[in-house]
Amino acid sequence: MPVTASSAPTSVSRSGIVASNAYANGQRVADVTVDEAGAWARREGHLVWLGLYEPTLELLQQVQAQFNLHPLAIEDALSAHQRPKLERYGDCLFLVARTAQLVNGRITLGETHLFVGRGFVVTVRHGASVSYTPVREQTEACPKLLAHGEDYILYAILDYIVDNYAPVLETIMAEVEGIEDCVLKRELLQSEVERLYLLRRDLLRLRTAVVPLVEVCRKLEHDEMVAIDEEMQPRFRDVSDHLRRAQDEIDALREVLAFAFEASLMLGQAQQTVITRRLAAWAAILAVPTAIAGLYGMNFENMPELKWQYGYYAVVAGIFLICGVLYWRFKKNRWL
Repeated sequence: MPVTASSAPTSVSRSGIVASNAYANGQRVADVTVDEAGAWARREGHLVWLGLYEPTLELLQQVQAQFNLHPLAIEDALSAHQRPKLERYGDCLFLVARTAQLVNGRITLGETHLFVGRGFVVTVRHGASVSYTPVREQTEACPKLLAHGEDYILYAILDYIVDNYAPVLETIMAEVEGIEDCVLKRELLQSEVERLYLLRRDLLRLRTAVVPLVEVCRKLEHDEMVAIDEEMQPRFRDVSDHLRRAQDEIDALREVLAFAFEASLMLGQAQQTVITRRLAAWAAILAVPTAIAGLYGMNFENMPELKWQYGYYAVVAGIFLICGVLYWRFKKNRWL
């Protein structure tokens, strides 16, 4: 059932609330409670920035009542696993962005949901996501930029999310380069091949988080859904450029991993071919004494060489001679 504003409780615990501040002219003027947030946001020249982490339904209901948020957006914000998107509900924007972190060598994705309206910004984080405290500190250190209001906070959060893709990609790139160097030196171990597959799959998941966000920033940049301050539009363009760069790096890494995987398979097949050739060459050489010994092991009485004084020496010499010629030929052809 959609969440309605009238069903919001009158009070809620601070569980899930990371920060709740009011600003005026780029300066923080008060730490406010959720119950006070709506009143502060409606003051002329004021802005409320509310940060939540995995909030409960009760807390979201209270936030909904304070800022008159759409029930469908509240439903989306309550649960994770949303695709990056930008939607408009009346005068409020609802934006979903995916965050990324390395946890135990694997790319782990989280989500940030943003409600942006006149006089307020609400961020809702789910899953793997670093705290936005550095963003808050950075914006508060620049009152002139923070005076641009919701537009600048939205840009700062998106820029922070996109910048956090870089260390993830750099770490994976260093690992991929190490694996790539090993490919041409030796056959990869099974654990290394499995790691190649996992990295490629993780990069695909990260790509599905990055690509839709490019379209989101493009809409913000070109003023398609909401009137963005003209001074802020180039900043969203810069975020789009960073996203495209991250997308290019992801595609390049996936290509390198695919080539490394294919090269490992080809080298393994080549090594198997070399081993097969060596076995075939030695089998051909050993077939000579086996055939001759088998011939003379038939124990027939009428065999011309049986009474010959030098027969044994001639046969042994012939075996060594034929085997030597075969060994030389195989060695020359690089079968041995």
